[in-house]
Amino acid sequence: MSGMHLVQILLPLLDNDGNPFPHETYREVTRVLTERFGGVTAYTRAPAEGRWQDDGGREKRDEIVVLETMVDAVDRGWWSEYRRKLETSFRQDEIVLRASPIEKL
Repeated sequence: MSGMHLVQILLPLLDNDGNPFPHETYREVTRVLTERFGGVTAYTRAPAEGRWQDDGGREKRDEIVVLETMVDAVDRGWWSEYRRKLETSFRQDEIVLRASPIEKL
């Protein structure tokens, strides 16, 4: 049984003013993931929609792009540092990264 993990990165489609991020911003992320992990899948054609409640109970929503890559081991230090870079690039308080163990069939 291998220790493969699927890492997902949820990136916003629009900045806080409602303007789309340039395609180059996403291309840079896919370049980094491809060089480091050998490949990436980007779900960009039909953005997903995130909904949540803010501290005041008001519903917020955001269109997101999901990027996925498969890794043998989760290097938490590297991902933590990379998440901070993404938060700067996309001007977000928090970018969600999540890893799930997977079994290749």
